[in-house]
Parts: sequence; C-alpha cells; structure tokens
Amino acid sequence: MTALTLTNLANDIYVAADTVGRELTGFIPAVTTNSDSTRAAKGDNVTAAFTAEAGALQEIGEGAMSVPEGIAQAVTGSTLQLTNAKAVQIPMGAEKEMQLRNAGHYETVYGDLIKQAMRKLTNAMEADLAVAAKNGARFASAGAADAKPFASNLDALALARNELVNAGCPDKDGQISAVMNNATSFGIRTTDSLFNANTAGSTDVREQGILLNVHGINLRESGQISTHVKGTLTTSTPLTDGADVVGETSVAINGGNGTIVAGDIVNIANSSQRIVAASGFTDAGNLVVNGSGLKAATANDKAVTLEAAYVPTSVFHRNALELAMRAPAVPSVGDSAVDSLIVNDPFSGLVFEIRLYTGYRKSLIEVAAVWGVKAWKSDFITTIVGN
Repeated sequence: MTALTLTNLANDIYVAADTVGRELTGFIPAVTTNSDSTRAAKGDNVTAAFTAEAGALQEIGEGAMSVPEGIAQAVTGSTLQLTNAKAVQIPMGAEKEMQLRNAGHYETVYGDLIKQAMRKLTNAMEADLAVAAKNGARFASAGAADAKPFASNLDALALARNELVNAGCPDKDGQISAVMNNATSFGIRTTDSLFNANTAGSTDVREQGILLNVHGINLRESGQISTHVKGTLTTSTPLTDGADVVGETSVAINGGNGTIVAGDIVNIANSSQRIVAASGFTDAGNLVVNGSGLKAATANDKAVTLEAAYVPTSVFHRNALELAMRAPAVPSVGDSAVDSLIVNDPFSGLVFEIRLYTGYRKSLIEVAAVWGVKAWKSDFITTIVGN
C-alpha cells in the first residue's frame, strides 16, 4: 500500500487552492494581499509606513547661495495585527482509508476534504474583510436601509465614486471595487443591457471575478456580507456637546441612553453627512469619525440619531484594505507532524499550511493559516446602504 504523504496529494491541494480562490469571495481579490511563507504567531504585527500631508507651499525666489532648510515631512508607522490562527482538521481512520483505497477514491476524497477546509478558512477571512470595510468607512454615500440600492438604476455607484474622488482617491487605475451580496446584485443582473459586451466594454470580466465594471468601479459579490445590527441609542435625547469643525475626528455626545456600535451610521441635525462610527460607546461618550474626520462643521446641542439596520455594499480602493497572511508558528525543534506543505495560491495570494500527523491506526491532516485584516485608509472606503 502506498504511504500517505502530502507529495502524493500535492496536485489535489493546489487545485483546491485555485478553486477556493475563485469562489464568491469578492473582498479577497479586491484588497491588498500581504502574504508569504514566513511563519508568524497570533498577535504578531505587520508594519506599514504612512506619510502625512505635505507641508505649506513655499515661495520660490532669488536669495542667498544656500539650500533652504525645508519643512520636515512626517512619516509614521502603523501596524496590522495578525489576530487569527485557525485550522481545519481532517481525521482519517484506517478502516475508512482502506474502503476509499479499495474503491479508488482515496486521493480524490482527500483533495475534496482539503478543498472544503480551505473554503472554510477563506470564508472566515472574507467575513473579517467585510466587517473591516463596513466599520472602516468614513461615510455612507448613498442608499437607504429600506430599499435595494440598484433596484432601478446605478446612481448609487456614481455617488459612491464621487465621495471617494472628493477625498482624493485615485479613480483611473482600475483598483476601485464595490462588493455586495447576491441579493443586492440582483438588480444589476436583471439589467440585461449592462451585460452586453459593447456596453460592459469587455467580455472577460467574469474571468477576473468581476460581475461588471461601472463608472470605473469593479462590481464584485461576496457570500460573507451580513446585516449590520445597529446600537440602541435613543432617538429623542442625544445631543452634540459643543461645536466641531471640519476635520474633527471626535464628536462629544451627551444626554442619550443606550449604545452606539462600530459601523453605525450616525446623523447630526443640520449637518448633511452620514457618519460611520469608528468605535462604540454606551450612553454619553465620543463619536469617533474614521479617516480625515468631519467634512462639514457641526453645532452645539444638535440631535444625534442612528440610521436603521442595513446591508452594506462597500466601495473602496485596493490600497484602503489589507489582508495579511502567514504560515502558522511551529516549535523550533519541530512537532509530531511527519510531513508538511505550504500552499501559496498565485491567483488569490492566500497562504495555507498543510500538515500531516499520524497516530494509532489513524492519520490527521490539518489545514491552517494565520491572518489579520485592517482598513488603512478610511477616506477611500464608503458605504452604499441597502436591505
């Protein structure tokens, strides 16, 4: 009998990785993917550098023969934490293995089991990205919680693009995506003319995992978008505590009861901006605004209300969101695994480690990954609200 090794299953494993990378995971191919085979532990950080806005403009003029000192430009570091170390374990008893081998299905069945394990892990990463995009948006740009955003037209996409472009987001590099659930995409799918090659401008969008490209926005679908459950803040008594200027990222609120949770869409009377709460608080507290903060000033003692529960369609630039992945940590002296293989799918960028363990008349294959997600640039993320 042929001994079980991961080399025997390698082809099935790579096919599984490719298949999983092309499922309804609209966020993963649309975000920056930071992955390699370097091992990492849960809680480790991935660091990125960010530059602040340039200093004040300076007059150019004739002067002394010396180089001006210039204004120092701030460069700061920010971290993305690897918050998940997860695995799917596939046990195989001797009797079951013998039955599968005698039927000639052993490698195929194991390949399918590995595919399902990768699917489970991929869905977990996709769900994390969906939450990061929802909670990391600066504002809601269009839509209403009691309606499908694309039931009759695609105006909401134009409004979302306008929101991003006004914030300085690049719009000519093809890297803006709108990720929605299948129910939301129904309105787009029923507009048959949009799928004509001469209208869409390309016949290969499906090969790229893109439903359609509209207004320079790649429309994608995800199976991991869920309804946002809003906080319990009352609608009659909460008021702003003081006036806040454009760019303020913390708005004091008092007089309310209940909670504001991350992802809530908050309205302030006499201020035409639908703020996405960056974090939550109970009763009185500070409403934290993502990114560059308020785009319109607020006044003192203005009513604060929460919009209803909603299903988000997230519109964002690739550089605004990141998925970082690493292979899981193992002891320096090794563990009891008898074989291991790291799979780095070139299409999706996903990194999985497959490890084989053997015991008494039984074997176990573990499919594992370490990952974390972060919304780096909230100004380049906006939400279209729907139901």
